Order: sequence, then structure tokens, then C-alpha cells
Amino acid sequence: MEKIEHQEHVEDNLEEVIHPHSHTNNEEFDHQRSKRLNRRLDIRIIPLCCWLYLLNFLDRGNIGNARVLNSETGDDLLQKTGMGANGYAITVSVFSIAYTLFEVPSNWIMKHYVRPSVWLATLLGCWGALTLGFAGVQNYATVVVLRLLIGIFEAGFFPGIIYIITIWYRHNERAIRIALVIAFCNLAGAFGGSIAYGLGTVNRSLGLEGFRWLFIVEGTITMLSVLPTLLILPDYPARAKFLSADEKKFAEDRLKERGGGYNREHATKKEILETCFSPRMLLHYCAYIANVVCQGSFTFFTPTIVTGLGYESIQAQLLTVPPWVVGFVVAIALSYSADRFNARGAHVAVISAIGGLGWLTAGLLPKEKYVQRYGCLILSAAGAFPAAPSMTNWVTCNTPSFRTIAVAIAIHNSSAGVGQVISQWIWKNSEASTGYPTGNLTCAACNFFVCIVTLGLRFQYAKMNRKGERDARGEKRVWSY
Repeated sequence: MEKIEHQEHVEDNLEEVIHPHSHTNNEEFDHQRSKRLNRRLDIRIIPLCCWLYLLNFLDRGNIGNARVLNSETGDDLLQKTGMGANGYAITVSVFSIAYTLFEVPSNWIMKHYVRPSVWLATLLGCWGALTLGFAGVQNYATVVVLRLLIGIFEAGFFPGIIYIITIWYRHNERAIRIALVIAFCNLAGAFGGSIAYGLGTVNRSLGLEGFRWLFIVEGTITMLSVLPTLLILPDYPARAKFLSADEKKFAEDRLKERGGGYNREHATKKEILETCFSPRMLLHYCAYIANVVCQGSFTFFTPTIVTGLGYESIQAQLLTVPPWVVGFVVAIALSYSADRFNARGAHVAVISAIGGLGWLTAGLLPKEKYVQRYGCLILSAAGAFPAAPSMTNWVTCNTPSFRTIAVAIAIHNSSAGVGQVISQWIWKNSEASTGYPTGNLTCAACNFFVCIVTLGLRFQYAKMNRKGERDARGEKRVWSY
């Protein structure tokens, strides 16, 4: 059974510090050949990963659409299963807890015992089947159990995609590709709203409510994607049938530059402890939790928020699309700019402040200012998901040791579950008549918290660079801003 440990290195400028003369070897490294290989990989890997993460996020957020779809006729998920507002919050909280607990074990299984294509296809098939099963739910208990199982199988999917990208791409080629994959969650929100709008119009066709058709359609699409995942997604360079023997060797060798490739060295206790508990790393994790409170609000409550703006449930599904599209465009532009100028902290701080102003204004405006509050929702979308790619990349650039990058990514991603749980309880059904002030103001506070923390970290890393502070292994580092 194959047992592999992978270590990635994503600090763009580290080479100049550790190996100042390494760029003299540029003649030995064929950059043009590397670019040609990347073009082939980009066609084979990135579109499929983007599509799969879109499905992942589509299935994650469909319960939010089902919550209000056709509620005017009594055909929404809550009324048909006897689930109240608190029951819904418990259901999505259970889902988020499953995400937190099973993300690391899932990635561990894939790294050590199961090929990535097989494992990701297995996860895909399992949650697709469970989504189909959701179409037949009749009571609250079934909803909770199915949602828990879906959370278990979806938990390892995003870290698995990140792992695939680190297997194939060099340290300075990963950031924009990770950002592109993450940005597709915004398109998932747009597609989810569009699909729900269409299926809401066929409510009670063949005796099935609109939300049941929603789960049938999305579950079927997910199931149909299992076989392409098995056949198209490559595992490791050594197993790539679309590469010649010489190309496989080149694909593996190029990953060894600047500490990339595979590495069986284990982190020391000091390296692990600093990665888990050092103050600056804890600030990274806490900032991400706060950011995910806003993300979770969009994922699970956007239809509810829009319905609270005075629109009917079917209209609300369609009106969820523009905020997600804005988020997608801003996420791509922000991620590219942040990596291009090596200024992730400043970019995250600015976009978070903009999002915070959107939430704050929406919370303070009178309920009847529907158009203005909808505009605030779109502004808030620019401060939720767009910050996530740069925050994730920033963590990988500044881990206390390169041996613990995988640990840092796992903790960072797992902390998202905490933020999602918080987001389930701030959109109180009793506040629908007043425009959900608790939800809006809490998200505003979270965005402003992210702004303050990321600015503080940006200046902290500048100070560490001026002092020449070394990492947990005692090696020189250029800390990323």
C-alpha cells in the first residue's frame, strides 16, 4: 500500500535568502517546458477541480434554498418536515461540526492509503447519493441524519483538491489556481439560486415539491460526475498515462525546487506546537473563523436574507444570483492582485472593511428600504468569499516550518466549521420583520475584526523581516505580507 508524505513550499522569495545563487541554475531548468506542461495540466486538472468544487458548494448550500422555496404555498422544506427555525440551525450546525471533525482524517486517508482520484470520486458519489435521498425526507430526524452524513463525506473534498494542486504545481504556480477553484463557490451560489428559481416554478409536478426536485437535480448532476473524476483526474506524475516517461521525470523533478516535491521528514514537537499555538498563527485561524461567519451567512441564509427584503421565495432565489457573481469577479481580481504585489494582508483588510460597511449599513437601514439594503447585500458579498483565497495562501506562506504546512492548512480549513456554526444562530427567524439586525451587525463586526487582525499581521511580518527573524527550524525566512 502506497504511503506518501508531501511537503510544499510556497514562499516566493525564500530562495534568495536560503540559496542566493540558485537562480544561476535557470539555464538548467527548462522554464518553457514547464510552461508547456502547465498548459496541459491546466486543461486536465483545473477545470475539473473547479467543476467539482462548484458541485461541492452547490450541495452544501442547497438546504438554504430549500428552506424558503415555495414557502407561500406551504411546500418548503421546513413546513413539509415539521422543522422549525431552531431545528434548521441545529441541522446546519451538525453539518458544520462534521466538516470540522472529518476534514483532517479524510485528507490523511487520501495522502497515505487511497489514490486521490479514487478517494475524491468516492466522496463525490457518497454525498451525491445522500443528496438524492434528501428528496424523500418526511421528518426532521431524517433531515439531521442525512445532513450529518453529507457533512462527513464533503469534509475532505476541498483539502483534497488543494492537495491535488500541490502534487502537480510548483510553489509559485499554486496560488492563483487555488484562488480560481475557491472563487467557483461564488458561481455555485449563483447557479444554486438560478436552479432553485427554475424548479420553484414546477412545484408539485408529478406530486413532488420544488425543494425535492432541487435535491433530485443536484444529486443527479453530482452522481454523473463520478466517472469523469475517476477517468480524467490524474493522481501523481508517476501514474500519469498522458505523460511520457521523460515527462513524468520532469514533472517530479521540477517539484523539488525550493523544497517542493515529496519529503518524508517529520516535523519536530516545537514546529508542530508553534504551528498550532503561536500567537500569530492563532490570529490567522481566528481571523478565518470571523471571515467564515460571513461566508456561512451567504451559503446558508442568502435566500432567507433576500426574502426578508420583501421578495417572494421564488423571486428570492433569482435575486441571490447577483451577489454571488460580484463575489466571484472580486475574488479572482483580488487574489491575482494580492499575489502579484505580495500584499495579501492589505488586500484582505481593505476588502473586509468594504464588506463590513455593507453589513453595517444593512443592519442600520429601516426595514422598508428594500432596494438600498439589497445594494448593501451585494457590497457585503465583496467582503465575504473574496478574502478567503488570499487568507489561505497567506497561511501557507508564513507557517513556522515548511514541514508543518499541511498541518497549518488542515487547522485553517477546519476552523471554518466554527465560523459556520456561529453563522447558523445569528439569523433569527423572530427578526424577519425588523430586517435581521443581529445577523447583519454580527457579520459587520466579524468583517471589521478581520480587517484589524490582518493589518496587524501585515505590520508584524514587516517587523519580523526587518529583524531577520528565523522560523521554528532556525532557518532564514522572508515572511510574506
